[in-house]
Amino acid sequence: MIVLVAPPAESRRAGDGRPAMVAVAQVRLMILLLAFGAGIFAILARLAVLAIWAEPASARNAVAVVKPLRGDIADRNGEPLARTIDAWTIGVHPEKIIGDRQELARRLAELMPERSAAEYFQLLNAKGFRYLKRRARPELVSAVNALGEPGIGFNREPERLYTQGDLAAYVLGHIHYDGYGVRGMERVLEKRLTDPAQAGTPVELSIDVRVQAALRSELGEAMESFQAKGAAGLILDVDTGEVLAMVSLPSFNPNDVNGTIPPNNVTQSVYELGSTFKPITAAAVIDRGVVTSMSRRFDATEPLRIGRFSITDDHPRRRWLNIPETLIYSSNIATARIGEELGQEGFEDIFHKLHFDERAPIDLEAGGTLWPHYWSRATTMTVGYGHGIAVTPLHLALAYAALVNGGVWRPATMLKVEPGHAARGERVLSEATSARMRQLLRLIVTEGSGRNANVPGYRVGGKTGTAERAGAHGYSATNNVSTFAAAFPMDAPRYVVIAMLDSPIGNAQSHGQRTAGWTTTPVVGRVIQRTGPLLGVIPDANRDVDLSQFAPLIWHGSQDHEASDQ
Repeated sequence: MIVLVAPPAESRRAGDGRPAMVAVAQVRLMILLLAFGAGIFAILARLAVLAIWAEPASARNAVAVVKPLRGDIADRNGEPLARTIDAWTIGVHPEKIIGDRQELARRLAELMPERSAAEYFQLLNAKGFRYLKRRARPELVSAVNALGEPGIGFNREPERLYTQGDLAAYVLGHIHYDGYGVRGMERVLEKRLTDPAQAGTPVELSIDVRVQAALRSELGEAMESFQAKGAAGLILDVDTGEVLAMVSLPSFNPNDVNGTIPPNNVTQSVYELGSTFKPITAAAVIDRGVVTSMSRRFDATEPLRIGRFSITDDHPRRRWLNIPETLIYSSNIATARIGEELGQEGFEDIFHKLHFDERAPIDLEAGGTLWPHYWSRATTMTVGYGHGIAVTPLHLALAYAALVNGGVWRPATMLKVEPGHAARGERVLSEATSARMRQLLRLIVTEGSGRNANVPGYRVGGKTGTAERAGAHGYSATNNVSTFAAAFPMDAPRYVVIAMLDSPIGNAQSHGQRTAGWTTTPVVGRVIQRTGPLLGVIPDANRDVDLSQFAPLIWHGSQDHEASDQ
């Protein structure tokens, strides 16, 4: 028989609370599991949202992280002119500096003296990140890093390097610290140079770095020798408009741009270019049929009075002169009479055809012209010899190209032109007029003011121009603009060469003369001699323009032993 014995009362009371405790624990565990599950669900949901809609961080930061390097620029032969390389920046986080700021500022001034210790101290106490040096050399980075200051940081960034220094400064221009082009072909080619699809292919310009160096060297020496205020020069392909060389002095260093940059004297500065306009006047009267015979003469026996002014010649012949003699002796008087027959309409027509009434046509920063405000009889007489109208040297170069290339005007370009892809030209003169101008320009060099550019074998033709410098108070009697505009070889012209000096001072080399025949004409002769072979023009003493028909037209009297060098 089984007997059931009840537990003691104390035991019964202790056992009564256990189910309740278990129930509470189970509820707490359930709440914990639900909270953990909810957290897991939230994380999974967030990941799903990010996977479906979020933009990858690499895409958001693409500009900062994978910004394409700026493309290279090369000359027409592939010689590098501008390249992008790795460089360093040095910066400071002032809030992270742990050392003595005064001492750190002193040490930084020793390593980077472009700022004073006081300026560095101010940067070290500024709020937020500050640049201390951009485009830093590796050795400078190492020296600053050796200071051991954790608040100073270093970072690599692309650096634009102009491999030829200031050789082609005005052609290339430069870039801003933020990496965009602000001048020259850097600005013109901004879109092309920053296109990732084309970054690996250098842009080839029209210039030839060898030719550029020769022109820069000769112009620089002449500017220094004659103590000129400025200089300009260019070499232009007469059939394509390609600029093979362009020099403007004083220049700047695109690797270290500081201060104000002077204007480009070739494309932005305008000058009265004097007697270099006389061949243009001659071409206009020949082309319009105003002068039909080279033997026709114009009165240059005495100065030509216009109101209270007189038109005079530098070396007066005091006789009647025909067109060849007018150009050889650079007669202002005869040119004025020729210009009067051409008339205002004739001048406006030829100047318009040569684009003298608009900005210099080139893919660079360009200036306009100074056109006569009021066209009087005096204007008609003087613009024919470059007085009263101001243009850029580039305007003049393009005009001379049209004079000699068969009569076709084309705009200039700084980009290499592939064969058969030259810009469509505009006919401004007949081929017959152009052929005549080739003869006359060659005659000026063999018999007249251009003799100092008569390099054997290159058949140079051209015209000097010496114009009084225009200023705020009128024309200067002591300062002039000396220019020689030339083309070669004249039997089959290929290139125009322009050299200009602003306010040269005569020296022993020029026998005290400051006119173009003594200052810029020899420069062009030396440039042609140096660059002709580089441009594929081989000197040939057996070839030349036929000038025999002019021999009977040129009378060498007692006063004609010397041609004017104006």
